[in-house]
Amino acid sequence: MAELATIARPYAEALFQVAKSQDLAAWGRQLDALAQVAQDADLRQFADHPKAQSEQVVAVMTAAAKQSLAGGVQNFLQAVVENGRLAALPEIVAQYHVLANAASGVSDAQVFSAYEISDAQLAELKATLEKRFGRKLETHVQLEPGLIGGVRVVVGDEVLDTSVKARLERMKVALTA
Repeated sequence: MAELATIARPYAEALFQVAKSQDLAAWGRQLDALAQVAQDADLRQFADHPKAQSEQVVAVMTAAAKQSLAGGVQNFLQAVVENGRLAALPEIVAQYHVLANAASGVSDAQVFSAYEISDAQLAELKATLEKRFGRKLETHVQLEPGLIGGVRVVVGDEVLDTSVKARLERMKVALTA
C-alpha cells in the first residue's frame, strides 16, 4: 500500500484549492474535528465493515464531530469515505494545514517543554522564536519531561534545542572526544 503522505497529498491540495475561496480557518477547525474522529479505532472498524454504507459512515462522523459542516467539507468527507481513505484523513488534514499556513505566511512550531508553560511565557517565547526564524509561527506545546529543563522547538525541518538534556549530551560528546 502506498504511504499515507502520498495518498493524502492530492486530497489535501484539492481541499485547499476549494477552501481558498471560503474561510480557511473555519474549514480548518471542521477538518480538525473530523481528523480527531477518524482516529477512533471503533469508527474505522465500522467504516471498514462490508455492510456499512458510506452515507451511514458520514452521518456517524458528522454527529461525532459535534459541528455542523460546511457543504464543501461534507462533500470532501463523502469522497474520502467512498474511496476508502478514512485512515488517511488525519494526514490529509495535516497536509491541508501546511498548505493553509504557507499561503498565510505562517509556520507550525512544535514546542517540547519539560514543564508547563504559562500563557505569558508562551507569548514571550513565540515572539523570540518568530524573530529567530523570521516568520510568523503557530505554536503547539507538548510536555516532554525527559528534557529535564529548557525547550526543544521544531519548525518544519529546523530544530532549536536548548534543553538541559541536549546540553548534557553535547558535554558528554566533548568529554569523550
